[in-house]
Amino acid sequence: MIGTAWAAGAGAGQESLFSDPAFWVAVAFLLFFALAGKVLWKKITEMLDKRTAGIAKALADADQLRADALKAKTEADRTLAQAATEAGAIVQQAREEAARMQARAAANLETAVALREQQALDRIAQSEAQATKQVRDTAVDVALAATRALLREQVGSGRTQALVDEAIAELPKRLH
Repeated sequence: MIGTAWAAGAGAGQESLFSDPAFWVAVAFLLFFALAGKVLWKKITEMLDKRTAGIAKALADADQLRADALKAKTEADRTLAQAATEAGAIVQQAREEAARMQARAAANLETAVALREQQALDRIAQSEAQATKQVRDTAVDVALAATRALLREQVGSGRTQALVDEAIAELPKRLH
């Protein structure tokens, strides 16, 4: 009854703070935030901490990727320098091999030219020898023919015995 009388007395002309619904809404609002605020604050901070941890992890991963990229770039630069050095060595070796092949080809050419020259000289000498032999053979044939003709003329005229005697007389001089 006190509550009813109090409620009836308040309606008679006095308005109290406790009878105002806005007050109770504000009190409920504050109680809600007091009770739920801790939970909400905890959830919000956990969510922000997770987001901070994710960002920190992403930054660490980015730093690791950057370090890996720099390491890969350094290795690629080193490999490129090594490849350039090897390419220079290969080019130098190819030039030296080309020079050796050129010198060998020149030597082979000189040898071939000398061999052909010698073959030509041998053929010339062989041709000269053959020509000389043909000239001698022809001279012998001509001399024999002339001798036969001369002998026929002289032998036919009776000089045969005189020539044989003369040849026998000259034999001891020619043998010794």
